[in-house]
Amino acid sequence: MNSKQYLTCDILVAGGGAAGVPAALAAARQGASVILCQDRPVRGGNASSEVRMHIVGADCSGKRGEELKVEARETGIIEEIRLENCVRNPQRSASMFDLILYDLCRAEPSLQLMLNTHIYDTVVEAGEIVSAHARRPSTEDEFEINAKIFIDCTGDGTLGVSAGAPFYEGRESRESFGEDLAQEKPDQQRLGSSLMFQARKHDHPMPFVAPSWARKFTEEDLKLRPHATKALDLDLGLEYGYWWLEWGGHLDTVKDNESIRDELLAILMGVWDHVKNGGDHGAECWALEWCGFLPGKRESRRFVGLETLTQNDVVESTIFRDAIAYGGWHMDLHPPTGVDAVNEPPCIQHKVPWLYDIPLGICVSKTIDNLMFAGRNISASHVAFASTRVMATCAAVGQGVGTAAALVCRSGETLKQFVNGRNRMRELQQVLLRDGAFLIGVRNEDDDDIARQAIITSSSALPEGPAHNIISGQTRCLEGENGVPTDRIIAGTHRWMSDPNCGLPAWIELRWDIPKSFDSVLITFDTGLHRVLTFSHADDYVRKMHWGRPQPETVCDYIIIAEIDGAWVDLLEVHNNYQRVRKHQFSAGKKYNAIRILVNATHGIDHARICEIRVY
Repeated sequence: MNSKQYLTCDILVAGGGAAGVPAALAAARQGASVILCQDRPVRGGNASSEVRMHIVGADCSGKRGEELKVEARETGIIEEIRLENCVRNPQRSASMFDLILYDLCRAEPSLQLMLNTHIYDTVVEAGEIVSAHARRPSTEDEFEINAKIFIDCTGDGTLGVSAGAPFYEGRESRESFGEDLAQEKPDQQRLGSSLMFQARKHDHPMPFVAPSWARKFTEEDLKLRPHATKALDLDLGLEYGYWWLEWGGHLDTVKDNESIRDELLAILMGVWDHVKNGGDHGAECWALEWCGFLPGKRESRRFVGLETLTQNDVVESTIFRDAIAYGGWHMDLHPPTGVDAVNEPPCIQHKVPWLYDIPLGICVSKTIDNLMFAGRNISASHVAFASTRVMATCAAVGQGVGTAAALVCRSGETLKQFVNGRNRMRELQQVLLRDGAFLIGVRNEDDDDIARQAIITSSSALPEGPAHNIISGQTRCLEGENGVPTDRIIAGTHRWMSDPNCGLPAWIELRWDIPKSFDSVLITFDTGLHRVLTFSHADDYVRKMHWGRPQPETVCDYIIIAEIDGAWVDLLEVHNNYQRVRKHQFSAGKKYNAIRILVNATHGIDHARICEIRVY
């Protein structure tokens, strides 16, 4: 017999994918008590070992990047995850990535992680969710979870739908939101799902016999879907499978998910049979190593929020006063029937000219007063969703939503009061910047940051990287083509760069006319945001990265020293740093005339780079 447990928290996050993990971490790091319910044994969603899709985002896999011109890669928690995975997982193990996400969640004392736990119902009273009901078959337990804020990061919108929150499905008509990429008439079709596979090359031929239920494919069937190891004149391997193994968007991707999985397996086996036995595809010595049994789902439900993001917002980079994240991936539309659309390319990627705002209003339910959402189920039209759905964008939104939820709980206001409060939005944005996130056109204006009052000097500096850049208020450059619209540019490199001719060590100093008391220093380093960096099983993709080691621009070894009454004292020494944002705490009570960061080594380049220093 199932036992029932009663749990209480500030924030319940349903879904532990690319949006749910950052949402839960962000909320917990702001001091909220958080429960993260994930219905699978691992976190990561489509990026987990169960699906194995690599995380892409606004940088368009590096295509948008240009060194010291356009740095589009997402920062904050998703950058922390990527850098951690890059250094701790050089072997590119899918299970190691699961473990890293598990480790991050376990490390937060106010975050309770509940795996294999499915939320199946909610109790709603007076327009608010009072509690959620969850079931964990592995322990035969049932849970009633009470919370102040509920965040749906399930992708399918399981929690919100059970609460009666309205949602969009399928493709809207052009008239619905005035979008020229939309359908002439609305329909219930959507993007399909995929099963990934991995193969390994051996030193001898490896035969393959397809199961009786496998589909049959010809070269004509796959004429628009590259599948040979020499496809497109690139020496491509088969170690990562094909993202275009897609099907089922013409069905209900929730209710028909099991049937979609079965057909995708038949498609996967049939395509592999064709690659192995249907002509010379350079695959004689390749053998299947792994294939997925959990469909990587692209689209199902999208909630109706206080606002709805549209194609025009994406293309025009509309300014939103309540921006909490940004996007930039193409509007990436796929034929709903996937591989059965033989005469259609597997996707059409409509260019997104600039990075664009993602507002909090599209992450708050229009009808349920304490329901938020992050991930692919945010309030967006089908066309806009084709850009926002990718996982790094979902992660950036997740951090924004989790942070907002924690601030709402702290303020005692209702969620809608918080969203409508201009000062609250400013507070939220400043917290996000402090925690490493980036928002277009928003500067550090934190009154508590005494670095902004300091006189900044350095041992040396390049003309394009003067010392005072560390208090410019922005931590990246976006003034090249594909960055942000010209009227939203804050010009400059936004980092101190020491002169390579002067060598290392190099130092940068913050000095105050009147001694200041502080107990924490926050440093933002350069981690090569112009370059693609993401965990992937595709060898050719990884060759574009600095994988398995820290980024070459990043400061490796540094010392923080401070001046008290004319004497310099050591505060701390750090070796082998590889993260972008480092927060250091000190004993309170002392007053300092100045503080210096002495850079002794980087992970590759010949000079020091620091994007921002904050002092509290």
